[in-house]
Amino acid sequence: MMRRGYVDGRFGQIHYQAAGAGRPLVLLHQAIMTSDQFSNVFAPLIAHGLRPIAIDMPGFGMSDAPDAPPTIADYATCVVPVLDALGIDRAAVAGHHTGGLVSTEAAIAHPDRIDAVILHGVMIMEEAEREALTADIVAREKAFRPLPGAAHMVEIARIRDHLSNGELGPERISDYVVQAMMAWDRGAYWYGHAAAFAYRHEEPLQRITQPGLILTNTGDMMHQSALAAHALRPDFAYAEIAGGGIDICDQDPQGWADAIASFLATVV
Repeated sequence: MMRRGYVDGRFGQIHYQAAGAGRPLVLLHQAIMTSDQFSNVFAPLIAHGLRPIAIDMPGFGMSDAPDAPPTIADYATCVVPVLDALGIDRAAVAGHHTGGLVSTEAAIAHPDRIDAVILHGVMIMEEAEREALTADIVAREKAFRPLPGAAHMVEIARIRDHLSNGELGPERISDYVVQAMMAWDRGAYWYGHAAAFAYRHEEPLQRITQPGLILTNTGDMMHQSALAAHALRPDFAYAEIAGGGIDICDQDPQGWADAIASFLATVV
């Protein structure tokens, strides 16, 4: 069973949800989602003896937003206050897409508190691709405005359906829209992707000292980046799930939980 709570952080209140027992595993979501991105993996993680602790990063979900666009390192400041509030000395951290970048910074900043790192959505790309994504996604998010007839919500649903390869039902797609609109309500709608596309992952990836897992799925747009990351860090474990899109936590929650649990079983 997951319970919700709040703790004070650098940018205001941080909202989190956590199970009551098991080996602690912090979960950090992608932009523009919330901790509810992981709602379908909570049960299989708990069944593996893990204690999922999912955090709404600043400006997402029910967490307060920064006054100005944050960096990835700024987002990472949300982790330790939650661990402190729960009385947890050390935890593993798993991040998906933007959350994977944040997990990297949390691990570097707090090697005494983070004992293992799971990265699903490493970002290693050529500058031309980075610039194109910034010009497309960040510019579109900055220009995002409510439209008559809730047409802006229909557009979010269309995009999410496309990115999940049409494999999720309308109920979950609708939930994604609600999650995205919470970031809009916080005034932080474009902050996450702007921070992500400004982040160069190669050098920080090399500075992680904890045991690591590069987790990917073959249908993810960042799959090739994961392969590049594995070449940079051959000492990290590597796990690959077939198919899916960017919403693998819903498309194969059991497979995602199994991969993480198998890795953490090797980390004392």
